[in-house]
Amino acid sequence: MFLIRIQRWLFLLSACLLSISTFAAEEVLDNPYGLSALWAQGDWVAKATLLILVLMSMASWYVIFTKLMDQNRLMAFAQAANASFWNAGTVQQGTAGLEADSPFRFIAEKGLEGASKHTGLLGAVDFNTWVTMSIQRAMNHVQSRMQDGLAVLATVGSTAPFVGLFGTVWGIYNALVKIGMSGQASIDKVAGPVGESLIMTAIGLAVAVPAVLGYNWLVRRNKIAMEEVQAFGADLYAVLLGTGSVNHSATDSNSK
Repeated sequence: MFLIRIQRWLFLLSACLLSISTFAAEEVLDNPYGLSALWAQGDWVAKATLLILVLMSMASWYVIFTKLMDQNRLMAFAQAANASFWNAGTVQQGTAGLEADSPFRFIAEKGLEGASKHTGLLGAVDFNTWVTMSIQRAMNHVQSRMQDGLAVLATVGSTAPFVGLFGTVWGIYNALVKIGMSGQASIDKVAGPVGESLIMTAIGLAVAVPAVLGYNWLVRRNKIAMEEVQAFGADLYAVLLGTGSVNHSATDSNSK
């Protein structure tokens, strides 16, 4: 599944790069304010800054698409669990009926494992508390996986404007250097560097805004998805108590 996502992302990236290169090829060569002029006239610092912004944009869009797919899969697993798990005869049968990579199966397995393994030093822990801890740890693991990558969006959203601002400052510095070397502040001497600095600012904002919006949107969707996970965990614990699985395991552990 991960390789399929990578292939889709590479195909999308190739299409974007092809469209950008086609647009750049059709651009007027004498335009001192275009992206091609920015790349041709900029020094290694300006080019490195532009590449960093491009990489940050690629990373943020990759995280947005992959996390959106993960959230959709989690909601699909939630619907499958609600449709089949609670109609099973036992918790074991309901767990076996879920897909192998379903996070709800993972939570159910951890709940059953906690109900069956309460020996040794763990026997000193209250049995109901131990099962609750087992289910909670499983839910925390699912939540941690759902939050993977969101830090990238937060980092890009908070730093991309400053990276673009750095490109702006560097472009203005180059403009002042060219003015000093030429001895005259003519338009042809400063148009390129000033245009470069303005484009850097715009690119920095263009990278940051989708990252911030995507972060807020994904965090909101994560909360909705985790409500399904938490409801499943609470119902699972209630079922374990109601069916006597917990009490039976507690009797076995005490007899040992």
